[in-house]
Amino acid sequence: MGPGGSQEAPYALKDGVAAGTYHVICDAIIIQSVDVTFDLIWRRGGTDMPLATWTEHFDPLSGGRFTAQAYEIDQVAPAIDYQSGDQFVFRYAGANTTSTQAFIPNGDGASAMGRIPNITLPK
Repeated sequence: MGPGGSQEAPYALKDGVAAGTYHVICDAIIIQSVDVTFDLIWRRGGTDMPLATWTEHFDPLSGGRFTAQAYEIDQVAPAIDYQSGDQFVFRYAGANTTSTQAFIPNGDGASAMGRIPNITLPK
């Protein structure tokens, strides 16, 4: 993801989520230096309620290598009081780069020397 854009992955919730720690794994291929803002969002009826937001800087690997770089973090967030139609959304946006593909989540898993992005919800 590069400047001015964002990507999001919504998930239709089936139940509430307890307050606690979300474990986020988002290994990625970095093409160019980039600052990425990550958001965990609770969406209800078109209204987004932020659960957690943070920013991380990434630099490409040396020597022109484009394998996945490991990235994981724990983020504390409040409970989600579930209602039918609620969504949990993972969103990320890139800034401070000229490439539209500076940050690419690793959808290739181990074949790109990384893990498939995933989030473990609090229990």
